[in-house]
Amino acid sequence: MFRIWGKLFRENRMLGDMVYENNDPSLNRTKKVFAGLHEFCNVFDLQEPIWLDKNIEEFKKIDKTRFYQDNFIETIEFDYLEIHVIEEDSYY
Repeated sequence: MFRIWGKLFRENRMLGDMVYENNDPSLNRTKKVFAGLHEFCNVFDLQEPIWLDKNIEEFKKIDKTRFYQDNFIETIEFDYLEIHVIEEDSYY
């Protein structure tokens, strides 16, 4: 099972969160991350953020990244959206 946690923050307080789960073995990890981000944006009523180089590098290193105002075209009403992989698929 693959699970990713999405959280919205403003002034160091969590405004909302959700966990996205994906059990589809035909999808690779990247597609699961993008599907989770898409689901978070639908639930939180946001446009999808733009992945900057710093987000890609951070996500590769620690499986977590934050999307700030510079990742969005429209003005956001929160400080950042954080995504964090909390469970990876296990293959035996």
